Amino acid sequence: MSNDFTFTIKSICFDESYRPSSNTRITTNFANLARGERRQENLRDALRMINNRFNALAQWDNAKGDRYTVELEIISVDVDIEGKGQSFPTIEILKTNIFDHHTEQRIEGIVGNNFSSYVRDYDFSVLLPNHNKGQNEFSIPENFGDLHGKLFKSFVASDSFKENFSKSPVICLSVSDNKTYQRTGNQHPVLGVEYEPSGTSLTEHYFQKMGLQVRYFMPANSAAPLAFYFVGDLLNDYSNLELISTISTMETFQKIYRPEIYNANAVAGKCYQPNLNNLDHSLTQIVYDREERSQLASEQGKFAEQHFIKPHQRLLEQWAANYA
Repeated sequence: MSNDFTFTIKSICFDESYRPSSNTRITTNFANLARGERRQENLRDALRMINNRFNALAQWDNAKGDRYTVELEIISVDVDIEGKGQSFPTIEILKTNIFDHHTEQRIEGIVGNNFSSYVRDYDFSVLLPNHNKGQNEFSIPENFGDLHGKLFKSFVASDSFKENFSKSPVICLSVSDNKTYQRTGNQHPVLGVEYEPSGTSLTEHYFQKMGLQVRYFMPANSAAPLAFYFVGDLLNDYSNLELISTISTMETFQKIYRPEIYNANAVAGKCYQPNLNNLDHSLTQIVYDREERSQLASEQGKFAEQHFIKPHQRLLEQWAANYA
């Protein structure tokens, strides 16, 4: 029974007409942009930022800076754990595609990029706070992240994933504001200069259980490093255009959601500590409610507990114990 869950993949275009589906986590980056009175302006401005950044990085044979357009798909993954046709929304990621206006060809990009998960919301917004309630010292529950990690690895190993995607996912996150990062002498032509963190974090451990390792790079003309979570060889498994599609997409989101870090007016130096209280930064014209997003994460964690974790707890524990 170690691999008997069924994953179903659905895809929808992320463009200026995008409206979140009823199953989309409303804390997800792209769903936040598609809300409120300025929803269409938000989407249009974000997509313009992505395309401008892509063309700035892919500058060869691109004198006017308009050769490429990034096309985004939202990939929603549902899981059926009992084989009865009843599924639960587990993972939502982004797929990039690149349209070359010179050759009029569409180039496949990278799947992953943004990452959201109801079960992760449960782990961080319900399980972890409850475990530490009333405790003098912070600690992590036993087997924290095991179920989520095995669900993710099971999805990546599934026929559904292999039929839809040709390469392993790359997920791109912001750096942690409780660590310092030291610039190394390693430099990649697209990813930029590499940084090494002062230590590991709970997020790194959590993603390790998903089968992902991490490296930190700051691309040219960026303000801060990005965290790239991946399987295999990040620098050699993906083409320059594939990597640029991830950088341009996720750096744009981070400029909107973490402007204190990624839209800072001062660039990260040799030794860098991110600061979410940094006042020396610029704001985009894109509307975003960061406080509301934190509140919704807790609500969605409770939703996962009520509709997925508790009703199927015994089955999920048995499956996780036997998953190879």
